[in-house]
Amino acid sequence: MSHIRCRWLAIALLCLPPCAPSAANTVEIDRNGQVLELQIYAADAQASIRRWADHVADALTLVYGHWPRDRWRMRVYTIGTADARELDSSRDVIPWAQVNRGTVDTVTFYVLAGASTEQLNANWTGYHELAHLLIPYRGWGDMWFSEGLASYYQNLLQVRAGQLSEQQMWQKLYEGFERGLADTAFDGIPLSRVSRNLRQNGGYMRVYWSGVRYFLDIDHRLRQESGGAQSLDTSLTDLNACCADKSMSVPQMVERLDALTSTTVFSAEYQRYRSSTTLPDYRALFASLGLIILDGKIELADNTPGARLRSGFAIAP
Repeated sequence: MSHIRCRWLAIALLCLPPCAPSAANTVEIDRNGQVLELQIYAADAQASIRRWADHVADALTLVYGHWPRDRWRMRVYTIGTADARELDSSRDVIPWAQVNRGTVDTVTFYVLAGASTEQLNANWTGYHELAHLLIPYRGWGDMWFSEGLASYYQNLLQVRAGQLSEQQMWQKLYEGFERGLADTAFDGIPLSRVSRNLRQNGGYMRVYWSGVRYFLDIDHRLRQESGGAQSLDTSLTDLNACCADKSMSVPQMVERLDALTSTTVFSAEYQRYRSSTTLPDYRALFASLGLIILDGKIELADNTPGARLRSGFAIAP
């Protein structure tokens, strides 16, 4: 959950009257023996929220073929007006969300009443928050790592679920990296320290997008060096198989990921990134993938050596 979400929550609770009843409408969604407990606290809009929940929950399976946990929970509250006519495409229809890890991992969303399924599907927040469940992280430091992973996969999940085109996905990654490079207030200070003091001092764009850059770099190297046999997807699949029920710090996950991939790429890049004093530039990597930047727009070059490798990022394993 970002600082923007925290600020939005305060605004929402103060300015937008809640529309949710005190009791939840609870349904259990079964996917091959795994169960999602969906709790909807809404006086209306049950159908649109259910369709959106199905959509983002299905998107979460597009990393290793199934959900991260055998039982997990989504809890959805509505706030504000129920008049859909007052909503427009520029408004954040999911102003706040967070993940709580425990015996049953729970992702809580506050959504604007009256938001359509299409508006909810188009919002990045659902994909971002659910992507946090892809690793057994329990919130012990290195926020840049966990938020970078969620921010990276929010884009991959959207393109794999058909919500974005491949070009739109890379455009969003490009725009995010540009925001990260523009966040220069703490340049010269190691990422580990900026991340540790993030909530007090700021530097969110550098922290989040340094994390995205780390995972893009890892994903690219694994795919390239293995001829496509390994990727970040396969690495996280193996981590989930061994460790889904564990509570792991980032160094513990990095060490295990190295062992699972028979590489040192995760730990080597972890040390390099956490000591970095600016967001590492992304343009050489983009160029190697056949991504051309023209006047702030990304174009896909399909006749380059990196084009086939690039297309794999958008496809579920």
